Amino acid sequence: MFIHWGPYSRASVEASWPIMTPGEPGVGEISEADYRALPQRFNPMHFDPQAWVQLAQAAGQRYMVFTSKHHDGFCMFDSLYTNYKITRTPYAKDVLAALAAACREKGMPLGFYYSPPDMNHPGFRDTSKLARFNWHGEPERPEWVTYLDYMELQLGELLTRYGNVAILWFDGLENQQQYNGRRFHRLIHELQPGTLINNRIGLPGDYDTPEQVIPDHIPTVTSCAESVGSEPPRKAAGTPPVPKPEDFRPWETCMTINETWAYNRHDRAYKSAAQLIRMLVEAASKGGNFLLNVGPAPDGTIQPEFRERLLAIGVWLKVNGEAIYGTTYGPWQSLPFARTTAKGKNVYLHVFDWPRGPLEFDTPGVQVQHIILLATKQKLPFTQAGSRLRIVLPPQAPDPQISVLALSTR
Repeated sequence: MFIHWGPYSRASVEASWPIMTPGEPGVGEISEADYRALPQRFNPMHFDPQAWVQLAQAAGQRYMVFTSKHHDGFCMFDSLYTNYKITRTPYAKDVLAALAAACREKGMPLGFYYSPPDMNHPGFRDTSKLARFNWHGEPERPEWVTYLDYMELQLGELLTRYGNVAILWFDGLENQQQYNGRRFHRLIHELQPGTLINNRIGLPGDYDTPEQVIPDHIPTVTSCAESVGSEPPRKAAGTPPVPKPEDFRPWETCMTINETWAYNRHDRAYKSAAQLIRMLVEAASKGGNFLLNVGPAPDGTIQPEFRERLLAIGVWLKVNGEAIYGTTYGPWQSLPFARTTAKGKNVYLHVFDWPRGPLEFDTPGVQVQHIILLATKQKLPFTQAGSRLRIVLPPQAPDPQISVLALSTR
């Protein structure tokens, strides 16, 4: 579960971007002065961190990433180094501390999104100007070093005051090298050696983060070395071979349920539960994680349209989670009717298009021992002549979304 939440939810506008690129479609209309005044009206009295964690668990999600500071510079934690923070709002409490405590209680790993760009800090940019004129940052100014020091102090707070940090999810946007990523990698490794770091502060990090897209092939060390930040790996000519494990590059895509990251009461373009489950399978079939975003409402609740879809994914995972959790990319990447994941000697066939008759396809180099339909635990008859596998299926798909076959192989 990815969580974008802050005073901007009061205005139903996107986080930060309305003051950085005003007039851009989809970000919402608000003046910079009005945007900066939003914390004065931010009082999420119905924020219940335990309910958030319970929802994530019911959805089958295995970790959470919370936006501790977005590009606007507003801190959703009680930083000692700024007054532009949650504890200076009418709410006056550290929501990140509450969420961290709820996650510890429920055994839910928690990571923090932290934005290197900061529209509020005078070391990042000349704040006498509107953000739209210098939102890229101004590293040529002598004040820049004070901003990097500020980043170090805040990251130190996140890494020492809130328990174990599963992930630090940077979002460096353009010119990522200006943040001296090695300095902050070193700090993170010193304070919390187990924390994973993404690839958006000018260094490769531990994993890649395509945004709002699923790569069309399995990312490799070579392909991802050619991509930056949210850009997907470049498409190779033809169908790339399934990589060796040592060539695979870990990755995670982040995706919205509607079309915005922050809460927006006007955005009704919801992806269906069926679409989201298919995206989850698409990501897993290429070895990736699926970081699905919610933008909580101004009162701290998660809107019913999001809840319904998350719970539907959880229902599907209760039956088919074996084919997702702990798996990696599958051996057959070009099947038109299905996707595959793999774990040990098991290959999981996620069937999108249920055939009317037997299912036939080639399985080069793989000998099948038996096949189980996960939804019913039914053992399915099959024959295999050479590399050609023929599976006799029930006449109707047992799952209204995606039905999964577990193939035990030699």
